[in-house]
Amino acid sequence: MKQKIETPEAPSAIGPYSQAIKVGDSIFLSGQIPLDPATMKLVEGEENQIRRVFDNIQAVCKAADCSLNDIVKLNVSLKDLSIFGKVNEIMLDYFEEPYPARAALQVARLPLDSLIEVEAIIIKEKD
Repeated sequence: MKQKIETPEAPSAIGPYSQAIKVGDSIFLSGQIPLDPATMKLVEGEENQIRRVFDNIQAVCKAADCSLNDIVKLNVSLKDLSIFGKVNEIMLDYFEEPYPARAALQVARLPLDSLIEVEAIIIKEKD
């Protein structure tokens, strides 16, 4: 049975999808772009965009009664791989070891011309 996870602390969906879906012990977080949830506008600047994405993911994790450290897999899409080093630096502020598995790739274009989009998978064992 699918359970929708939603919070006003992260941007609302800009299409026919959910912020996250829980099925059993698995939680699938939709791709987050650096939208400010209050304004639904992209934040400006590379570092601000990267941090906003992880802040949005953190808000969805909280709504799912999880934390960033419960994430087992991240998929990172970047408009330009030249910011990959900055993503790694900023991730150190958000994640602890063991870090999630991760894929990162450069794509031609992202929604609203953002620089980054990140999706996540959580496996949350019952307490």
